[in-house]
Amino acid sequence: MTHDENQGFNTRAIHAGQTPDPTTGSVIPPLYQTTTFAQDGIGQLRNGYEYGRGTNPTRDSLQTQLAALEGATHGFSFSSGLAAEDSLIRALLAPGDRIVMGNDVYGGTYRLIDRVLSPWGISNAAVDMSDLDAVRAAVGDNTAMVWVETPSNPMMKISDIAAIATIAHDAGAILVVDNTFATPYLQQPLSFGADVVVHSTTKYIGGHSDASGGAVITSNEEIAEKVGFIQFAVGAVSAPMEAWLTTRGLKTLGVRMDRHSSNARAIAEWLQGRPEVEQVFYPGLPGHPGHDLAAAQMKDFGGMISVSFTGGEAAARKVAESTHVFTLAESLGGIESLMNYPSAMTHASVAGTDLAVPENLIRLSVGIEDVQDLIADLEQAFKAL
Repeated sequence: MTHDENQGFNTRAIHAGQTPDPTTGSVIPPLYQTTTFAQDGIGQLRNGYEYGRGTNPTRDSLQTQLAALEGATHGFSFSSGLAAEDSLIRALLAPGDRIVMGNDVYGGTYRLIDRVLSPWGISNAAVDMSDLDAVRAAVGDNTAMVWVETPSNPMMKISDIAAIATIAHDAGAILVVDNTFATPYLQQPLSFGADVVVHSTTKYIGGHSDASGGAVITSNEEIAEKVGFIQFAVGAVSAPMEAWLTTRGLKTLGVRMDRHSSNARAIAEWLQGRPEVEQVFYPGLPGHPGHDLAAAQMKDFGGMISVSFTGGEAAARKVAESTHVFTLAESLGGIESLMNYPSAMTHASVAGTDLAVPENLIRLSVGIEDVQDLIADLEQAFKAL
C-alpha cells in the first residue's frame, strides 16, 4: 500500500514504504540482509539496486516512512544520530562558515561541532535559543546554519521555530531542528519553516533500545541532493537490520508517545509537590516558561523530564543510583524508563564550560510502564535522601 499525505499519522506510520512483498504477498516487507545485488548485465540494475552502501530496499522503506511522518519529500537514514548530524553539516557547510546553536544542546552535538568541526574551519556560537533577542544578536553575516533543539536536552527549553526560521532565513542561514525529543508525532518543524529535521532514531523513533540510527529529513531539493551524495560517498548508512528494526518501532510511535506523555505529565505533577525537589523542567506544566509556546507547537509535551534537587549534587546522585524500575543508563526514548545524571553522563563533554549542566540535575526518560509503579519507584528512591 502506498501512503497518502492526507492520511492520519498512525496510518502513514504503518503503511508508508511498506508495500507487501510482490513475490510472496508477505504483509511485512522482507529484511534485505545483503551487501550487493545481481546485475542482469553490465550496468543493468534491477530497480536501481547495485551495492548496499548506496541503496538497500529495507533502508529505502525506512527513509520513505521518515519523510512521510515529518511531512517531507526526502528522508535519509544513517548509522547514528551523530553520523546524521556530521553528514548534514559536511554536506552543506564549508570552512569559514558558522553555526549558531543552543547553549544546552546534547553534549554529543556540541562535541561534534566544537571539537571535531572547529579544526576544519567551522566556527560556532552557543546562545539561549528560547531568547529571540539573543538569537538575533548571534546570527551574523557568516552564519550558515542555526541549530535548534526544542524541547532542549536536558533543560527542556522551548524555542519558537517559526520566529527563528525567519531570523535564520533573513541572514541567509539554514535552520536545522533536532526533533528527537518531540518526534514527528508531537511536532513537525518543517511546517513551521525549518529547512531540515534531524533525529537520533535510536531514541523514540526506534523506541525499543535495540537499534542505533539517525535521520536527516527535508523537502528542500538542493539540500536533499547534497545530503544524498554525502550519504553515498561517505557511507555512514544504517545497516539493513537496524533499518528494519527502526521501521518496526516507528509503526507504534503514535501510541507509544501518547503513553510516554501521559506518564510524564503525572510524574511531573507529583514531583512538583516534593520537598526534595528544587525545580521540575517539563513543558507540560503551566508554570514552565515555554508552556504556551510548546502547547502551540506540539501535540503533547513528551516523555522527558529534568529535575533539580534542593540537596545539591549529592542528592541527585543518590536518587539516580537508588531506583529499581528506572534504570540508570545513557540514552532515552525507549519503552523502559531510564534515569540519567547528565553532568557526568550524556553531557560530560561540556563539564567545566559555560554550557555545563547543573550538578544537582537528573534527567528522566519516562517509559510506558504503569505510572503508579514509576511514582512508587521514585518515592522509595527519595527516602534514601
